[in-house]
Amino acid sequence: MDYLINLILLLGGFFFLVKGADLFVDGSSSVAKIFKIPSVIIGLTIVSIGTSLPEAAVSITSSLQGSYDLSIANVIGSNLFNLLVVVGASALICPFVVDRMIMKRDFPICIGLTILLAIMLLDNTLSRLEAGVLFILFIAYIVLLVVSALKDRHDTESEDKPMPIGKSLLFILVGGIGIVLGGTFTVDSAKFFAREFGMSEMLIGLTVVALGTSLPELVTSIVAAKKGESEIALGNVVGSCIFNIMFILGMSGLVHPLFCGSEALIDTAILIGVNILMYIACVTNKKASRPEGAVCVVLYLIYVAYTILRAFGF
Repeated sequence: MDYLINLILLLGGFFFLVKGADLFVDGSSSVAKIFKIPSVIIGLTIVSIGTSLPEAAVSITSSLQGSYDLSIANVIGSNLFNLLVVVGASALICPFVVDRMIMKRDFPICIGLTILLAIMLLDNTLSRLEAGVLFILFIAYIVLLVVSALKDRHDTESEDKPMPIGKSLLFILVGGIGIVLGGTFTVDSAKFFAREFGMSEMLIGLTVVALGTSLPELVTSIVAAKKGESEIALGNVVGSCIFNIMFILGMSGLVHPLFCGSEALIDTAILIGVNILMYIACVTNKKASRPEGAVCVVLYLIYVAYTILRAFGF
């Protein structure tokens, strides 16, 4: 009976996380439009951060509850899932050309941040000072995006009318509550299954929780691919990976220093390798093809198999 209850809590947690983030983004975007904030800025800030809110809710809740391995594993696992599965699935559905600006600016930043994270985790700890550095880098990156967007903006403002202020605030409130509840349900049920099946919180975070919290990116990219706009996938993924490291680990580490085992450093090293391989493939081919998408998905399955075997001592 406990298994069924916790499975329902886990699935319910994922639902609250995704739906809560969706409502929060809609409400926040509407308020921003009411105050005449340019739509391009809304997209670069509110919407980009919004897709990372499920990961943020889980990692911050884990930090508050002392599940530091789960907090770090969620970010590393989500980034691996984003790069290999989200991009891979999008390429399988509809091959796409790589955006030049992403390769010139955002992808190198993503690689650099992952290397910085590995250096910070060499002592198996992400201190408050290191988390503060990540959060300051997050603020600087947001400023860079906003300045760049205002400088190079060519699109017209959205013609979508904002919701009434009362409805917008209600969406923000309900969305926020959904995110908090979803984070709590997900963390509690994940810890239960980890205990019951003799699995580490690191393994649960790298696989099940990472997949669940990455649903917004996966759904967004697959829908875009079906509409023939799969080039959005890479930008969505790289931006999310950057936010995950700077915003989520920054916030989680400021709440409480995060401690981890040697596995976290190994997984971060794997993440660095995946980042570099993806970057080289994109720069070399200028596009993501179906065969490359298939390779990405297979690599993720191999990684999951490796983490499971490692967790059980094989």
